[in-house]
Amino acid sequence: MGSNWLIGIDLGGTKTEVILMDRQSQEHYRQRVPTSVGNYQATLQTILALVQKAEAHAGTTGIPVGIGIPGSVSGKTGCIKNANSTWLNGQLLTGPNGVAGEWCHNPLPCTPEADLQQRSCFCGRYGCNETFLSGTGLSLTHKLRTGQQLPAHTIVENARNGDPRATDTLKQYLEHLARGLAAVINVLDPDIIVLGGGMSNAEQIYRELPGRLSSYVFGGECDTSIVKAAHGDSSGVRGAAWLTSPF
Repeated sequence: MGSNWLIGIDLGGTKTEVILMDRQSQEHYRQRVPTSVGNYQATLQTILALVQKAEAHAGTTGIPVGIGIPGSVSGKTGCIKNANSTWLNGQLLTGPNGVAGEWCHNPLPCTPEADLQQRSCFCGRYGCNETFLSGTGLSLTHKLRTGQQLPAHTIVENARNGDPRATDTLKQYLEHLARGLAAVINVLDPDIIVLGGGMSNAEQIYRELPGRLSSYVFGGECDTSIVKAAHGDSSGVRGAAWLTSPF
């Protein structure tokens, strides 16, 4: 019989998270630490330390570990490609190109070329959706509009508290998000879009975004629901844990 425990690792560009769950998806331990940016060996050591802490909490070792990483596996080389954690690119870790879901590396629609050129992306291009719609993208929008460098969560909190500059930035972010998601809706016409990641914690999205989508969706109407992932920005680490077990 397999282990009664599951460990998941969510390796991101800024944070690395571990979770210990049982097979009923009950969380028993979770921790986040900053990612060792630019250092492959240090990244491995961070993962090892987090797994060891989770195993210590479980009181056992040899627990299966699932890892969610940025990027995809090249069908030609078997190595990681397109990782925004660029120090993973080329490290061994399956659509034929391994790029399904890389919507974030299309240019933001309905955006002037000059605005796209202001935002370089790690992929080597400019103006990718990711450079507008991530937390880092929100911070850059705020800096371009105000000259002030703030982390995304601070901008969202300031907007919630009525700060006019943060409110203006967040409104611009919602316009960007409406353009980006409308492109997905025009191709797939989904019933629902579930948002994860750090920006999904901005509750203003769910109040204000739906009314903006119809301006960019073909036909001028949009009934696609926009909802927050049930486990918020920890959804990725929970999914990683379940990679260790057949469904």
